[in-house]
Amino acid sequence: MSTASAYLTVAGLGVDVIYKDIKNLHISVYPPVGRVRVAAPQRTDEDTIRLAVVQRLPWIKRQRAQLQNAERQSERRMLSGETHYVWGQRYQLDVSRTSGHYSVEAKGKTLWVVTPAGTDSDGRRSTLDRWYRRELKAAVAPLMHKWQPLIGVEANKVVVRRMKTKWGSCVAHSRTIWLNPELAKKNPRCLEYIVVHELTHLLERGHGERFLELMDQFMPDWRVRRDELNSAPLAEESWS
Repeated sequence: MSTASAYLTVAGLGVDVIYKDIKNLHISVYPPVGRVRVAAPQRTDEDTIRLAVVQRLPWIKRQRAQLQNAERQSERRMLSGETHYVWGQRYQLDVSRTSGHYSVEAKGKTLWVVTPAGTDSDGRRSTLDRWYRRELKAAVAPLMHKWQPLIGVEANKVVVRRMKTKWGSCVAHSRTIWLNPELAKKNPRCLEYIVVHELTHLLERGHGERFLELMDQFMPDWRVRRDELNSAPLAEESWS
């Protein structure tokens, strides 16, 4: 099956478009950040896709709200036995160890979160969140060193910041890259894709043809990485 892709902004909403050998148009909303993707029959014109998205905006917003509510309701209790992910690998949480200091270690299939005796779930959660942020910052540094000269740009600052609907963002005027700490739970290939994506925005602010051409030039398999990052849709609708 042959595919092509594009990126549109509709009513302030970023939409990934994938053209496929299919008969009907499908709209999907992907966790954890509510990314919207349209799978469209080949040769579908842009106006048709935009109209379809606009017509389904109330549905899209409901799915995003459901996603955010589900995230709050399913928030980890930070108890031993829970499943957590680090760089795409699955670990079983163990909080049985105590110490006078806070530490996290992923070893074997166990994610150890060590805190002082009496630390509650919020304290353990904060400890793990800080560790994810440190992991992400440590992984980003060599990626920036690798990709900035290849792309021919240089960011002034990289900020790890939790975002509800984005994996990353580029503030072009200050040359600042923002990265979602949730990326530390994904395969490192996904982080590399986001780094390249945001650095490319220092050359091209939008997501038009030039941006896609640059991404194809810098990272030919970026679509595969993007799909891996945004796998498992929360919801999907289709129509003919």
